[in-house]
Amino acid sequence: MSARVFLGMSHTPLLGLNPIRPEVERELQGAIAAAREKVLAFDPQLVVLVAPDHYNGFFNELMPPFCIGTRSQAVGDYLTPAGDLNVDEVAAEAMVDRLMDEDFDVALSRRMRVDHGFAQPLQLLWGGLDTPPVVPVFLNAVAPPGIPRVRRCRALGEAIGRFLLDEPRRTLLIGSGGLSHEPPVPMLSDPDPAVRERITVRQHPTLAEREAKTQRVMAAGMALASGQSAIKPLNPAWDQRWMDALAGDITALDALCATSENSISQEGGRSAHESKSWLVARSALLGRDAPRCTLRHYQAIPEYIAGFGLMLLEQPH
Repeated sequence: MSARVFLGMSHTPLLGLNPIRPEVERELQGAIAAAREKVLAFDPQLVVLVAPDHYNGFFNELMPPFCIGTRSQAVGDYLTPAGDLNVDEVAAEAMVDRLMDEDFDVALSRRMRVDHGFAQPLQLLWGGLDTPPVVPVFLNAVAPPGIPRVRRCRALGEAIGRFLLDEPRRTLLIGSGGLSHEPPVPMLSDPDPAVRERITVRQHPTLAEREAKTQRVMAAGMALASGQSAIKPLNPAWDQRWMDALAGDITALDALCATSENSISQEGGRSAHESKSWLVARSALLGRDAPRCTLRHYQAIPEYIAGFGLMLLEQPH
């Protein structure tokens, strides 16, 4: 079995857009630089990237709980790059085939469209989309009731881990999402039929529509930072508990999998289900013992509507 490293990494569309205090910026950029340095030193030959989408590639007309792409294109929202991901088509299809053999009926996309949830971690680590070969794994974290449950996320990660037993390449497992946050992602319960239509039917927004969305999210972040927002505040204690569990042994993962779905939304916010991307990727580090943690960082940054966490774990032996 080749070496594996897990990287849990929050993403935020507001990175570089809303102003934050200089000392907060220095701490955040220092942590990102440390993660980048360790990842580049590991020199991964394959990246399994687990992330959500925010109604840019996946819509309610057909919303799979999980989907693996054999090709994938980033839309270029906010300040993230647009273009094709360097997808390892053979590995992606082989992963789907193995998961089907294990009775895991994951969806497959031959033309997956993704947004900043996928593009931002690649951008922060490699400067853009020119990366080692990637297998993109989508996780629905915004559209109930088809948000996968905690136990199923762990099961998917473990199945991916078993698939990788035959993979000779050094593999980086990225979970991109969370932690606690509740940005203004539209819901089907919205009273405006135009909003419900926009998140149901697949579409390509105009530049003007994309800019209007950016401005709305930026305003929501500044309102949260000023204490003038009705959206749920960040929950650093919940974030640290989630990170503690993923850094632990099999008993800690068992306890995490007892978490109720409602408690995730109530304590972490509606979009805290994105944190399940960390669980999928972490669970591919097979073994009963706790992995070795080589980097752990956390900041609550309300201007970015982000409980921003970074954690690197190495495969236990």
